[in-house]
Amino acid sequence: MEDKYYLKIATALDLKNKKERQLYRFFEMFTGLASLFVLFLAVFMSFKLPAWVAFFIIVYDVYWLFRTIYFYFHLKYGYDQMRKNEKEDWISKLETLKIKNGLNVDSWKDIYHLVILPTYKEPFEIVKETFEHLLKIDYPKDKIIVVLACEEADKENAQIISEKIKKEYGEKFFKLLITWHPKGIEGELAGHGSNDAWAGKRAKELIDELNIFHERVIVSSFDIDAWVYPKYFSCLTYYYLTVEKPLRTSYQPIPLYLNNVWDVPSISRVFSFASTFWHTMNQERPNSLVTFSSHSMSLKALIDVGFKQTNVISDDSRIFWQCFFYYNGDYRVQPLYYPISMDANCDKNLITTLKNIYKQQKRWAYGVGEVPYFLFACIKNKTINWKKKLTMGFELIEGHISWATSSILIFLLGWLPLYLGGNDFGQTLLSHNLPKVTSKILTVTMMGLVVSIYMSMLLLPKNPNKKKNIFMIFEWALIPFVMIFFSAFPALDAQIHWLRGKYMGFWVTPKTRK
Repeated sequence: MEDKYYLKIATALDLKNKKERQLYRFFEMFTGLASLFVLFLAVFMSFKLPAWVAFFIIVYDVYWLFRTIYFYFHLKYGYDQMRKNEKEDWISKLETLKIKNGLNVDSWKDIYHLVILPTYKEPFEIVKETFEHLLKIDYPKDKIIVVLACEEADKENAQIISEKIKKEYGEKFFKLLITWHPKGIEGELAGHGSNDAWAGKRAKELIDELNIFHERVIVSSFDIDAWVYPKYFSCLTYYYLTVEKPLRTSYQPIPLYLNNVWDVPSISRVFSFASTFWHTMNQERPNSLVTFSSHSMSLKALIDVGFKQTNVISDDSRIFWQCFFYYNGDYRVQPLYYPISMDANCDKNLITTLKNIYKQQKRWAYGVGEVPYFLFACIKNKTINWKKKLTMGFELIEGHISWATSSILIFLLGWLPLYLGGNDFGQTLLSHNLPKVTSKILTVTMMGLVVSIYMSMLLLPKNPNKKKNIFMIFEWALIPFVMIFFSAFPALDAQIHWLRGKYMGFWVTPKTRK
């Protein structure tokens, strides 16, 4: 690890070499500068060259029309594959499986699952529901090691919860371990990643005491509100034993936000489904897939890279890039096409919920910090093929710039030339037809909402209030508002944090039940 010191960088401040620090600082600023430049250019060109902007927005809208069609087919296939995997008898497939991937494994029953559940200030009901769903899995419980990762900063609350959990579930799994992450460790950023890393290291000590080979342990890092579907671990085990390089692969389920879907405000429900659809579609793009939220990987890989970074917010994506550069590009994410369900954002009242949605999206978008990490590591790592660097770098950077700008451009740019282009442009045929043309293209594009509505109705759990089912159809009219104010704006906000060097701390999404 000494020659790969860059794997543990969180911000430019971590670099002692002045030139390296300046270079990393420029990379931190790059995405924010690019997004702001795109938006500035849209306004400036609407004033100076309105006709050019008018043609551009027409072409851009057509591009998004075809991209929506492209997304639809990926979403539909991802959904169909997920439903197929939910019905699959994975245990039967494991029973007949001949293991040939070089693991130190004789049978699927040699595989253990280490489940890490970091918790901080969540009520007992949230934690209990997660454990109840773990009891419903079809994988042998004597192969499941569960870690309830508590924070010393939440000692009073967590002590009560951990004692109840240990009493009620302590004998129902192979091992149940309670860990306490100390507060105030120098160099750490208090949050999910540092707690997860502490718990992982304590669990390794237990696994070593039990003389279990590291290659036989799959680590699943879940949020505390994650409800595991019954066949998750058997499905995961099958993929682990059949992929070409299981120790150099992370395994990504499809995150659904359905736990409390009937109790959340409309805007939260729409936002949650939009996130679910995006991640479902991404399962169809494994070459650009990066770990997000709840995911799984081998204990061997986790040990090799020194566990998760304890000084970053986006630990779920960072662990992928750590492995990617540690193994010189020989690391990938395997889509599982299998769901895991979490909470949609909900608080005591609408205003607080809206604030929380914005903060959560901003925290996710703060993952733009992977851009400077990636660019700097690409310079330092000379082994990885430049084509792979270019491809993955473009996906990473373009994704964040698009996140912050696309919705704004689509919904506003069609009008800017009309207001800023002056009288000369206002008298042209193009200016009169621009709103009509863009409106028609966007109307066709927005037909994708019909698909979204249909898919959301398929995903929804049963609800006795059928009137609410019907009302949900009309909630999708909020999507333009959601995409601008609760997607683009927080993404731009996060990028400006990096641009200004105002690094964020970890914000924990409140978990409540009505």
